[in-house]
Amino acid sequence: MTSQTYTGEVAVGGAAQVRTLEHLSITKVAVDQKMSNNCYLLACRDTGDQVLIDAADVPETLLALIDGRGLSAVITTHQHWDHHRALAAVTAEHPGAVVAGQEDAEAITEQTGVQVTVSVSDGDRVQIGDSSLEVISIPGHTPGSICLLYEDPNGHPHLFTGDSLFPGGVGATFGDSAAFAQLIDNVEAKIFARLPDETWVYPGHGTDTTLGAERPHLQEWRERGW
Repeated sequence: MTSQTYTGEVAVGGAAQVRTLEHLSITKVAVDQKMSNNCYLLACRDTGDQVLIDAADVPETLLALIDGRGLSAVITTHQHWDHHRALAAVTAEHPGAVVAGQEDAEAITEQTGVQVTVSVSDGDRVQIGDSSLEVISIPGHTPGSICLLYEDPNGHPHLFTGDSLFPGGVGATFGDSAAFAQLIDNVEAKIFARLPDETWVYPGHGTDTTLGAERPHLQEWRERGW
């Protein structure tokens, strides 16, 4: 069961969008006019526990969404600076687990001054009350990039991809052909080969998509090399 008004289209400075599932609510907001990062607040509807994915920027916006209800964890999808600029401010107000991919954890701590307390890799889980997110390790965009999978027991899967997968392609690898091959191989093997077309994709920037919309273009992405 989902709300009928959620589209995944949000604008910096505009209202957040909320998707309501049976056991989980997903709130999406965009921050920073230049980078237009997406941040996602996930809340267990059974317990009230909350997890934030990417404290990217504008802490006052994120703190207003959290609304004094606290956080059990903040998850950073990868080490790039634009995805963790509000991490220190958010965790100062709402201490909890600070979660990141194992290979990016040290860099995130160095860049933010916030200790990553839970380093995760493939198959690990982050609890949100009675629900959980499965960690899928997708190196390529950065060595420790992770995606987070919520398998709705009463609906389709929901996948939070950071900068590993977008509408129209995989994340940037900055001209590194080996990193591109690693990224697209992982995306194809761990995401497209496993999950159904109706899987909803929530990226780190821009609008949402589905795996079904992107699947026909995998070979095209390989051939163009980005």
